[in-house]
Amino acid sequence: MTNEEKVRATQNPSTLPEILGELVRDEDNDVRQIVAGNPSTPPEALAALSRDEDTEVRRYVALNPSTPPEILAALSRDKRDYVRWSVARNTSTPPEILGELARDKDDYVRCRVVANTSTPPEVLAQLTRDEDDDVRQIVAENTATPIELLLILMVDDDEYVRQKAEATLSKRVQNTHQSG
Repeated sequence: MTNEEKVRATQNPSTLPEILGELVRDEDNDVRQIVAGNPSTPPEALAALSRDEDTEVRRYVALNPSTPPEILAALSRDKRDYVRWSVARNTSTPPEILGELARDKDDYVRCRVVANTSTPPEVLAQLTRDEDDDVRQIVAENTATPIELLLILMVDDDEYVRQKAEATLSKRVQNTHQSG
């Protein structure tokens, strides 16, 4: 199989899982990355790719909505922040893993946790008190942030956090009036 054929096969969600499984060991990082991101890639192939030496391959596994929770849990402890960012972005990441990532030392990981619409309200509540203004701003912008948290953020010390919270609350009120 030529490289072009491999790339086409790995990009196609209809490609047989057996073929995707064979391409896990391909020498080309790009091929492995695409396999890692394909929602049809079988769990055992994703498990192998989650231990790949290439950070981008692991990142694509972390972003794949079909990645099993136990693999996402392992990737949430990856030494590379890019991989942890990707786990935090994945809307299929279980709430308990998002809760762990909410305590990550990297601000960008926490930003991705609060931007994730699957993040539970109790984790968003915890991050309304985050030391980083950007994290609190993104909590204020998250469409899943409960109104009571937006009210807390409307009195935040940071002007931009207050503005974002007010804008989000205003949109919610407008949407309520339009749909009701």
